[in-house]
Formats: sequence, structure tokens, C-alpha cells
Amino acid sequence: MRDIFSEAQRLHHSRQPFVLCTLVRTHGSTPQKPGAKLLVRPDGTIVGTLGGGCVEAEVWQEAKQVLEQGGQPAVREFVLSDELAAASGMVCGGTMDILIDPVLGERPLLEHAGEVIAALEGGRGVAIASRVAGGPLGASLLIREDGTRAGSLGREALDALAARHARELMAYGRCALVRADSGEELFVESFTSPPQLVVAGAGHIARSLAPLAKGLGFRVVIADDRPEYANSERFPQADEIHVAHLVEAIKQMHITPNTAIVVATRGHKLDDVALLEAARSPAGFVGLVGSKRKTLLIYEHLLAGGVPLSRMKQIHAPVGLDIGARTPDEIALSIMAEVEMVRLGGGGGSLKLDGRLLQKALEKSVQRAEAPALG
Repeated sequence: MRDIFSEAQRLHHSRQPFVLCTLVRTHGSTPQKPGAKLLVRPDGTIVGTLGGGCVEAEVWQEAKQVLEQGGQPAVREFVLSDELAAASGMVCGGTMDILIDPVLGERPLLEHAGEVIAALEGGRGVAIASRVAGGPLGASLLIREDGTRAGSLGREALDALAARHARELMAYGRCALVRADSGEELFVESFTSPPQLVVAGAGHIARSLAPLAKGLGFRVVIADDRPEYANSERFPQADEIHVAHLVEAIKQMHITPNTAIVVATRGHKLDDVALLEAARSPAGFVGLVGSKRKTLLIYEHLLAGGVPLSRMKQIHAPVGLDIGARTPDEIALSIMAEVEMVRLGGGGGSLKLDGRLLQKALEKSVQRAEAPALG
């Protein structure tokens, strides 16, 4: 995403036209999810992807035509039928609504592309709202973490609606399609700092968490008061290592709503104080490794420490999804699965095909095979 905005900024500053294609809505199974982008340059080269295959080729062709002939922003529906999916080597079928937005001249909002890039590199979060239905397309609004704005969607009511949703989405860098009471539809996409995992405690679970989180694109921060545990030899994947009392270490860190803090210390007393400090932070995910009995005891400490009940209900304790984990590696997998579930907005259930649906599909397949050939 950073590469796309960097190139958009470069092309705009050099007064070169381009087309920015954004996936704003999907139905059924598709190769990409809303927010995916493809930038098409005047020479036909691209940055980004909408999932490849036939749909991306169609979008590219339309973008090239817009560049050659001129045109206005439009939302196009691209259908990935079962036959088309099979022909392109994909096992998916659905529809993708894509905003094809030509930048053929001045676009004031692109003067703020640097703020998006800064957000993706760890700065303050921003969001961009664009009109995609119910009025002139192409209008856009930049919403900053502090609530200030640049640009406009055309009406203050729409700007305010976009800003409200942006605040909710900005924590995890999510996007959403928003429908106004007046019928207009807005696509609100947020850009925030890379996800960060803070592990309070440098024991066995932390050693398993660090490489797993790093592989998922997280910044990894380790904290422990024991230098023989909290060091780069044990944690080569760590971006930061804090050798200090856990309360002081957490206070020193740059924690955002896109930060997950997992408390996995060597003792109950340290769990108490570390979880209390984590709960007081703006971290979007706070988890505690331990039993349900230990959790209840520590919750009493949090309540005494002034942590509101609403915040306590947000804490994931015991942390992790129930996969039957026993070893440190298995426990780390269950923890990161829950962290990602919360960050990405998943439900945590199984993706397994329903047995009844499978049976019906197989029955239809048998019927087709047994049907007499025509002609």
C-alpha cells in the first residue's frame, strides 16, 4: 500500500495522469478483499494488485481506455463466474465492485499522500473517504487521527458521517462501505501504523511468539527485567527489547490502538502489575496467559486499581483461541490467532464446509454425470 501512495504522489507531482482502482465491495468468493488497490500508469505498467487473473486484466483494460480517451470516476461491477474462475485457474466465484478513479489533472487530496505514507510507517493514523454511489463520484475527504480534515465529500453531513466511521476503523487500519440516510454510499479506508506485538515477559511463550508475530508483519517488542532473558540472542526478531521493570517498560513504549500486549510473566505478582499497566494503555488488544482462576484474582486487582469494567471486558484472559494447545509453540499459535481475529474483524469459527451443503453439491454432481447427453 505504501508503494501505491508513493507512486501516486510522484506521478501527481510530475503532472502525469494515472488511474487508481480500488476494490470497494465484494459478494461471494473473490481473490481480494475491499481496500485492495491497483494503480495503472500511462505506459500500462502497474503497482499493486486486485488479485490477478481475468478480473484484473479487465480492470487494467478499462483503466487504459480511460487514460487514452479521458473519463470520469465510475464504480464497475466485475463478475467472476465459476467458469471464468476455472478458466483463470482460480477456485472462486463472486462479484467485485471497483472504483475506477482517473487522476488526469489536479487532485488536491493527493497533496496529503505523504500523510498516508507517514501513517503506514508508524505515524498518526489517517483515513480517506470517497463517494462511490448516490452523487458525483470522485469527491474525497482526508480524516486525521486528531479529527481534523482536508477536502470534502460535498456536504458537511457526509463529512461528519465519514469522520465518525473513520475513528472506529482507524485503530486497526480497516475499511468499510457506509450508506448515508440520504442514499449516498461512502467507502472509508483507514491507514495506520504497522501492527505491534508487545510481550511482557521473555520466557518460553515469548520465544515462540516473536518469530510467529514477525512472520505476520508485526513489530515485535520484548520486555523483561532479566537481561539474561531479554536480549537479542534469544530474540533476534525483536525490533525493541526493554530490560526494565515491566511497568516502567510499558510506560516507555509507543503504544497505539494497533498494538497487542500479551502478558506472559514468570509470576502472579508481575502479571498483576503488568496487566494493570497494559489495561491503562491505549492498546487495542490486551491478553493474559494463565488459568481462569488466576484471571479472576487479577481482575480483582484491576478493579481495585481503577480499571473500568468496560475496559476489563475488553481484556482477553485467558488469551488464545481454543485449539487444544499444550506446548509453547502451540500456545503462541493460539494467541496470535486470537490477536489477528480481533485485528482483522474475524469470527474465530471454523471455515470448514457445512456437511449438508457438501452432500447437496455431491448429489447434484452425480445427477449431472448421470444425465443423458443431448444431441
